[in-house]
Amino acid sequence: MIRVTIFEDIREIRELLAETIRVAEELLLTGAYPNANEAVKVIRKDKPDVVLMDIQMPGITGIEAVQQIKAEYPDVQILMQTVFEDNARIFSSICAGASGYILKDSSPERYVEAIIEVSQGGSPMPPVIARKVWTMFQQQNHTFAKEEYKELSTNEQKVLDCLVKGMSYKLIADECKISISTVNFHLKNIYRKLHVNSATEAISKAVKRQIV
Repeated sequence: MIRVTIFEDIREIRELLAETIRVAEELLLTGAYPNANEAVKVIRKDKPDVVLMDIQMPGITGIEAVQQIKAEYPDVQILMQTVFEDNARIFSSICAGASGYILKDSSPERYVEAIIEVSQGGSPMPPVIARKVWTMFQQQNHTFAKEEYKELSTNEQKVLDCLVKGMSYKLIADECKISISTVNFHLKNIYRKLHVNSATEAISKAVKRQIV
């Protein structure tokens, strides 16, 4: 089962998320907290696979907590949840080490899908957020020359393009008319060829180096 820890300051949302995780067969709730002031201690105690992190909380912000957690536990996957769509918070979260984004008005089913996806190495991101990420990296890295890398196959290029557009593994599989396991196979090759270790890094490098 996928171990999940929640950091969310609004009690009603925290309780709803906790219940969503409790009833999901694939997930195990390890804790739900109103702030991230002792995030590293919590991670040490709960040993989660995935953290649901509110981006804006009193005390230590979600972005600061991500930095602290990733410094001590780089393998923990962090899914940012937010009502904000502003570029500064998005860019800061990605730079801090967040693995994906989900908007707070998402359905319980979408939350479960996103948690499973991020635990499998994916980078779930609503299209509106993915477009902002694309724009941010284009603006900040438009002067970068293409970096040398092993040439991607046609199928790998198509999978990477879908990933950059914010598609889930299921949507990529449907778009490319392949199985989800084949999507994973192509992504492993993409990571190896681009010298990255995650979907977030692949998206960043693809946009920075204008690979897609």
